[in-house]
Order: sequence, then structure tokens, then C-alpha cells
Amino acid sequence: MIYLDNNATTQVAPEVFEAMQPFLTSLYGNPSSAHKFGRDMRDAVEDARGQVAGLLGAKNASEIVFTSCGSESDNWAIGGFLEQNPSRRHIITTRVEHEAVRKLCEHLAEIGCQVTWFDVDRAGAMDLDDLRKALRRDTGIVSIMLANNETGVLFPIKEIGRVIREHSDAIFHVDGVQAVGKIPINLSEWPVDLFSISGHKFHAPKGVGALYVRDGVTLPPFIIGGGQEQGRRAGTEAVPNIVALGRASQLAKEFDNHDQIRALRDRLEQGIIAAIPDAKINGSTDKKQRLPNTANIAIENFLGTEIVKKLDAVGICVSTGSACNSDSLEPSAVLNAMNIPKCAGVGSVRFSHGRYNTAAEIDKTLRIIPEVIENLRDKRCATIG
Repeated sequence: MIYLDNNATTQVAPEVFEAMQPFLTSLYGNPSSAHKFGRDMRDAVEDARGQVAGLLGAKNASEIVFTSCGSESDNWAIGGFLEQNPSRRHIITTRVEHEAVRKLCEHLAEIGCQVTWFDVDRAGAMDLDDLRKALRRDTGIVSIMLANNETGVLFPIKEIGRVIREHSDAIFHVDGVQAVGKIPINLSEWPVDLFSISGHKFHAPKGVGALYVRDGVTLPPFIIGGGQEQGRRAGTEAVPNIVALGRASQLAKEFDNHDQIRALRDRLEQGIIAAIPDAKINGSTDKKQRLPNTANIAIENFLGTEIVKKLDAVGICVSTGSACNSDSLEPSAVLNAMNIPKCAGVGSVRFSHGRYNTAAEIDKTLRIIPEVIENLRDKRCATIG
């Protein structure tokens, strides 16, 4: 199997599994217990909190709250702030956000909040002048992702944060789920108030994430009960997963082969574009404006889902940036917001590399993809406009 779907999830790193394994067997104490066995578990949780803080560049480990996933972190950040500030019901976000933000904002609009939605240009970029104009006295929260999960396009978070701080009192939430472990992050220097992460995107297991809450920013408890997580999220901590998140954070901070991952991504992109005349990159062609691991490639007038199926049949795992299926030939919400033509949107495929991919895998993929496309020519969506 060649796994090129690392933006969907990643392999648990062997070092991470090794770190968490004792906490699934012999180290099973409750971190809230007063005896030494429980205190040892508490120490492990706090060590992990410090490791996550170190990866994110937080000033204090107390700014890290453990959650179950990125979606929980996103929902708590946005919904919690609005619950606590009912007079500030104006939200600003983009139409290319992950569903955890986009669908939440759609729901909030249905129950009385006002949402200003920003489209982006063909490169996936937003206009900061539009942001300045959209900010209002009652703007409560601005939520904009650091890196798009489909295209890998990076948003200028530091510049966006400065605009928000200079022109409003709004809180700035960033969905950082897709970016953590792939680019440097330093929240102590960034004008960001809330920042969501998910462990399974950078080699921790599924079921654990975190929300960075800048000192001075308050949110109501996400779960009410005991006093865990400084009273902000009740429930006995999932110690094995938290330890795993801490170790994955440590590994990500130490990892220095991002250039190698970028080189593999570039090699794949260039090879596909050279071999397939109808292939184009979705999003910025400026490699500094994209994650180093992500390539979203449109092959016009083909169905991305068919390409994914054919590659799957020969052991290559990728995903489609399209919601295309047998009943609907529609590009994803992200590609629609970028005004990608429908003939390209439905033929978009995302390749996302990781630290365990090799040059030999990329070479094999490049040998197979032209054959797959040639075999699908009789299934071209020639009528798509």
C-alpha cells in the first residue's frame, strides 16, 4: 500500500505507541486520585501539556486544554465564546473552512447569529481589506483556518490577527488542525486567542486533541462535572491518548525533514502535470503559500471519485476534493468558493504526503496514474460545464 492521504489521518508513530502503551496496561491510575499512583498519572498528563505547549509556542502550559478532537476544539471555541457573550453575535469566517467550523456557523446563523462569509480567489487567498470593512462593534469572533485541508493553502494568520486587533475587540480563533506538525507555529508571538489541534493529523492516535486558550481569554466549561482541565472540561482524562499527543508533539518539534516531504510533493505534482495535459494545481502555485505536503490536482472532465477508486484498486490511497458521487456531480464547498470551474472541480484529487513516504512510492505512483487516466477516458464528464 502507498498511503498518500495524510491530511485525512496519519500513522501512529512507533515512538508514540511506545510512549502510550504502559498507560494502556500497567499505568492505569486515575489522575484525580490522591495516592502516588494517581499523582504519577497527573504528572504524565502535565508533562504532555508542556510538550504540546512547546510545539505551539504557548507562553504557559496552562493555556493548553485537552479535548477529544479538532472538531470539539472548534465547536467549543466558537460556541463557547458566543454563549458567554450573547450581545456579540456577529461571526466572521470563510467559505473554505473545515466542516467543523463551516457547518457550526451555518447552524448558528439559523438560530439568530449573523455570519459574514468570505469567499477566496482562485489561489485560495482572502482580501484583508474586506476583513477590515466587515469588522463591527458587535463582532464577537473571527474564525479562519491556518491551512486548508483540501488544498493546503496557508492563510496569513499574523496579518489577519493584526487587522482584527487594530480594528475591533473580536476574539480570533484559528483552526490549526491541518497545519500542526507541518509548519512552525509560535502562538506566543501570534495575535491568536484560540487555536485548535487534533492529534491524529500528526502521528498521535485518533480521539485526542487540544484547544489553546490564551491567558486572559475565558470560555464556559465544555463539559460540566468534576474539576478536570482547570474546571474547563470535566471527565477523567484519557491518559494514554494525552501522553501520546505529548510525545507526538515532541517528535513534531524535533522533525527537520519538511524539505524532503516538500521535494516528494513537488516531484509528484510536476510528474502528473507533465504526463497529463489536462492536469492543473488547485490553489496557490506559490509553494510558500501552501503546506509542504499537500497537492490538490484537478484533471479536467474526469471524475475524481473514479480516479480514487482506480488508484485504490492498485493499492494507492488518495482522496478526492470533490463531493462527486453517482447522484451528484458537484465540486466540494472549498473548490466552489475558489471559483474552480466545475469541469475541474469534479476531477480534483488530493495527494497528501507524510514523513513515512519514500521516493520509490512517488515514482511508482507516477507510473500508474497516467495508465489510470487513460483507462478512464471513456468515463470523462464531457458535458460538465
